Formats: sequence, structure tokens, C-alpha cells
Amino acid sequence: MLSIFALGGLNEIGKNMYAIQYANDIVVVDCGSKFPDESLLGIDLIISDISYLQENKDKIRGLVVTHGHEDHIGGIPYFLKQLNLPIYATRLTLGLIEIKLKEHNLLHSAMLHLINSESSIAFNDINLTFFKTNHSIPDCLGIAFHTPEGTVVHTGDFKFDLTPVNNQYPDIHKMAKIGSEGVLVLLSESTNAERPGFTPSERFVGEHIEEAFMKANRKVFISTFASNVHRVQQVVDAALKTNRKLALLGRSMVNVVNVALEQGYLTMPEEMLIEAHEVNQYNPENVAILCTGSQGEPNAALARLSSSNYRHVEILPEDTVILSATPIPGNERGVSRIIDNLFLLGAHVIYGSGSSTGMHVSGHAYQEELKLMLTLMKPKYFVPIHGEYRMLHHHGMLAEAVGVKKENIYIMKNGDVLDVNNQKAIQTREIPAGNVYVDGLGIGDVGNIVLRDRKQLSEDGMLVIVITLNKIEGKIISGPDTISRGFIYARDAEDLIRDINQMVVKTIKDLPKKHHNQWSVLKKEIKEKLGHYVYVHTKRRPMILPIIIEV
Repeated sequence: MLSIFALGGLNEIGKNMYAIQYANDIVVVDCGSKFPDESLLGIDLIISDISYLQENKDKIRGLVVTHGHEDHIGGIPYFLKQLNLPIYATRLTLGLIEIKLKEHNLLHSAMLHLINSESSIAFNDINLTFFKTNHSIPDCLGIAFHTPEGTVVHTGDFKFDLTPVNNQYPDIHKMAKIGSEGVLVLLSESTNAERPGFTPSERFVGEHIEEAFMKANRKVFISTFASNVHRVQQVVDAALKTNRKLALLGRSMVNVVNVALEQGYLTMPEEMLIEAHEVNQYNPENVAILCTGSQGEPNAALARLSSSNYRHVEILPEDTVILSATPIPGNERGVSRIIDNLFLLGAHVIYGSGSSTGMHVSGHAYQEELKLMLTLMKPKYFVPIHGEYRMLHHHGMLAEAVGVKKENIYIMKNGDVLDVNNQKAIQTREIPAGNVYVDGLGIGDVGNIVLRDRKQLSEDGMLVIVITLNKIEGKIISGPDTISRGFIYARDAEDLIRDINQMVVKTIKDLPKKHHNQWSVLKKEIKEKLGHYVYVHTKRRPMILPIIIEV
């Protein structure tokens, strides 16, 4: 039986992870991460639950990575700490993975295997072949899994750019050949399934960047995704044509550019790059700065520049700032705040949707390209992946429009399993799936209870009651002392603090003698009575933390 598992990337944007199983062979595709929203206080990263894979680790043959974006490689270090498996990826993707593994001290033990579009990998019952696709990063692959049950195709992230800036053309003929030989199940990305038409070519952006560089009278700052090596190359080309030195700001930008230069995916004169502290040594019209932070990240280079908080480099009136990216849903507020700050600094800011400024095009296929992929592959069964539910739904409608039977389209969620036996597909079972939170060095040790406490602390603060009691008689020796953090300012609420202390004393005195040495009972009574009293008088619900010291 052939089984397809969704571990991440369905009904969400980010942390893509899928698995294909036939008999005793499991192949994992991608291992991404995503960044938390504002509700996940203190969380650094979100990765997929891999408990099913841990239970079946003897069957896993390897992890195959389609390309080097964070939502496809960001979870790999955490994955390898639990399951050290062979990793198969293209040259640039491996270079980016190596950076992550070095940071986690895992590179020496990792089993990394280089592949390209002409590679083939043979496991016991699953053979893999590959085809080139276009995306906003070089070296992207689609994967064909050839099994005794039939062929499963995973497109990876793609678009059809027929004039790519790096001349890596999509393998349309190979896709058509795979389709002509028969595709049992197609898994295809859905990010832009709501957008009609075709995605513009990346070359379209290069022309507008060059024009903006020529018009700029002073320094040019441009912010984009660090991994968009095509865009970085076009920034380099524009800087060369306008006789500008280039400085890189932001750790991820420096890392990606260094890897791309080493691997030959990026070309620039060696003397062109300058350090941040050298920027002011050149005339403003001879400098360009490429930085991270296009998504409004508060600690990224652009945010710090917009608040005049970046060492050695500052944005001055009449400098040009270009945002060469569209905000990911949820990041709009942070981006808007940065843009406001840039205008306050007197900068000339070029921002907005890519279609209006010409400074950005998507790396994901629009509707006509999604239909082209479906037409090339001609699948019997179709599973839209990598997108929120509405995107998966629209992609399902596109599949139906090009001839896939409605009953053969499966819109799944994380944890769902599609089983195919004797060419018949059913989706009736699930595996454990969900979010695992990374907080500092902790992986998965922060759950809903901890997050609920953090939320309560962030909203209404904390009230700490410290009491010293006689161990034998249960009488108060000292206290109570009330400490407020984020609830009220004690000096401005002395009457309330006095009433709280009196209520704590009364609660202890009213407690039956049989409970005098049962601190858990006493704490519960204090929490309940104090919580009710505080809410009546303040309409707030702080976290109440009684601390009992026995002497």
C-alpha cells in the first residue's frame, strides 16, 4: 500500500513537511519551520511534530529537500537531533543547510548527499527522479516517487519563468514525460491559487531596480529576502552600473551571499563589497546597502536603521529606501511601522505591492501556471499542498477545471493520511501532527498551559503574596508582603494593597485547623478569594502567586 502523510504545510504557510511510504520504505520531503505570531509569546520558532516518524525510524530512508527556503529547511537541525538521517539536496540548498548545522554543532555527524535534476535515488521499493523548477531561489527541484503502486509527484515550490535571470529553465519536457508515463498522485503547491494569470518574470524586477538606482541622488538602501539570490544578483548588477559599492547588513544576508558566492550562484567584483563601518568613507551617491528586514522583523537590519539604531550606518534625508518584497500575511503592521519611521527620517521610500512599484514578483505560480502543471502531469488523484485552506480549496477548483474528477481531489489537513491500494485512494486515518514550539534551548517543552500563563502575565500582570507562617501552629509570623508586577503601581494603590493584605490575613485565620499545615489548600483559598476581590475592584485578572515560608 502507498501512503502519503502530511506533517506540515497544509492549512498554513510554512513548516512544510511530507512523507511518502510504500511497504517498509519512508521518504521524508522537506523539514521547514515558521515564525510565531504575536499570540505565541516568547516562542522563537515553530516546527512539525515528528512523533510518527520517531515511531517508525527504522523505515525512514532519508530526507529529500526541494529547495533552501526557511519553510523547507528551518526545522532540519531539530529533526537531526532526534533522527540523524541522510539528507539529499542540491548544491546551494546543501550550503544553506550546512550553515544551520554548524550553528547547532551537527555538521560533523550529518550525512549530506548532493543531488541535481539528473540524479536518481533507489531505495528498496521507492525510486526517486527529479526535475528542475523555477522559484525565488536557485536550485529548486520537483520530485517523482516511482513505486509499485504508481508514481507520486511533489512539485516543491515553483513557477514557470521562461526568462529566468540565472538561465535555470524549468524542465517542462521532463514534466510532460513524467505525465505521459502516468501520475497516480500529484502534490502541488497552492500559495498563489487565488491569483489569476501568470507570475511575472524576475527579469521584470531587475529593470525597475536599475531605474531606481539611477534616479537616486544619495545612498540606496534595499531590503529583500536574503535567500532570493536572483534579486541579490540584480541589486549587484544595478550597483555596478551606477558605480556604487555594496554593503551587506544582517547576519542571514551575509551568510547567504557568502554561500552563493562560494558556490558560483552569485557573481560580483571582489572589491565591490565593503563593510558597514566603511560606508561613511564614500560619497553617498557611490554606496548601496543591501539589508534584511523586509518583513518588519523588529531586530532585523531595516527596523534598526529606521529607528536610527544601527551602528556605523544611518538613513539620512534624501536617501532612497526600497522594499523589494511583499509583506507575508500577518507582517503588515510591522512593515507599516518601519515605513512610517523611514518617512520621518526624510527618506525617499519605494514600497507597496510588486505590481505597483515593479520591485517584487512572487516566486509562486499563479492560476494559469498551476493549471499548466496539472495539465502536464495529468494526475489521477490530486492533493493541493503548501497553503491556507482557502488556497487549497481554490487549487482544488483549478484541478477540477482541467479535468481531474472532483471525487479524486483530496483537501487534507496536517496529520491526514492518503492511502492508495490497487489504484484506489482513501483518506480515513490520521497520525499525530501539530506544532512543536522552540523556545531558547527547549524543544517542545512549552505547551498551551505555559503559553496561557504568559498571555495572562502579559495582559494583567502578576500579584505575589509572601507570608511566613509558624510550622506547628500555622500562625502568621511576618507578612503578608504584596508585590505587584505589571498589575498596579503599588505606591499609587496603597489602599488596595492594604485591603489585599487584610483579606489574606482573614483567609488564613478562617481556615479550619485541620488544613493549617496543608499549604496547597491554603494557597488555593488565597487565590480564589483574592482573585474574586481583585476582579470586583479592578476588573483585572492578574496571576496570583502565594509564596508560603514555614518556620
